[in-house]
Amino acid sequence: MAFGFRRGPKLSAIPVILLLFLGGVWWLTSHPFPSFQLSTPRSKGPPAVEIVVASMKHEDTRWIPRYIAEWPRQVYVVDDPHSPLTVPVNKGREAMVYLTHLIDNYDHLADTTIFIHASRFQWHNDDPDYDALPTLRHLNMSFVQEAGYTNLRCVWVLGCPVEIRPFDDELRVDQLPDGTKLATKHIFKQAFHELLPDIDVPVAVGVTCCSQFAVTKETVQRRPRADYVRFRQWLIETSLVDDLSGRVLEYSWHIIFGKPAVHCPRAQDCYCNMWGLCDLTCVDRECTGRYTLPSSATLPNGWPRIGWEGEQREYSSPIP
Repeated sequence: MAFGFRRGPKLSAIPVILLLFLGGVWWLTSHPFPSFQLSTPRSKGPPAVEIVVASMKHEDTRWIPRYIAEWPRQVYVVDDPHSPLTVPVNKGREAMVYLTHLIDNYDHLADTTIFIHASRFQWHNDDPDYDALPTLRHLNMSFVQEAGYTNLRCVWVLGCPVEIRPFDDELRVDQLPDGTKLATKHIFKQAFHELLPDIDVPVAVGVTCCSQFAVTKETVQRRPRADYVRFRQWLIETSLVDDLSGRVLEYSWHIIFGKPAVHCPRAQDCYCNMWGLCDLTCVDRECTGRYTLPSSATLPNGWPRIGWEGEQREYSSPIP
């Protein structure tokens, strides 16, 4: 006797489709696809390490949870008023984000907070491939705790040994030579006095750029919360354009956090302390093979696998 499947009674196509649709909806709602949260909700008190990201809507920050999932993150979107984390006014570039985070979280900061920009590959990242990922993954947290504040760059270009001489560089707009654009150094003296009236304006300011750093809770809380509120209010009220107001803070963070006005550690010491790179060939300002100032602030399309001349580059680290 042959064996086979018995046909059941025919079902109308519409009820079948409806059943399949409802079943699909139930499955999707009960089995959501995995996704990365831009920001990590705090449910168990302050973390040991937290990343604070200054971003805009067009920037892709998914590389952070993808490759550094172990650290909670707070991603601020400065040009999206509906973002869960944003700023009161989009002024002063990343400084507005950093100050907003310090103000809103002053009493429950992470032991170490790392303040960074949104993009993974940026011209100023202190890495042979301009890649932020290794600088974060290998950051020596014990050293950060000991130092209190560390810039995320060791190379001196740009900003060291001296970037601004406030008294020598001061100029008003009407004093600028023809064709000269108003620069941070021209207005730094007055701006610094407004921000930090309790500190004498330094005769020289030097720190490597570019407003990415790690700082400890203890260091932040050496200043009262009111100071950070006042710094942010200065950003909101100043008539300076963003380029200038943001850079005033860029060359003031290290002073705010207790370092001398000229804070340019020897490159060899810095790379060793920060990332355990202790066998490099160095002079005071740089170490061979670590960083080259690019000819453009815009990296080539296809970087890091495509180079400046369109050539293929050897690059083995993970990229999306």
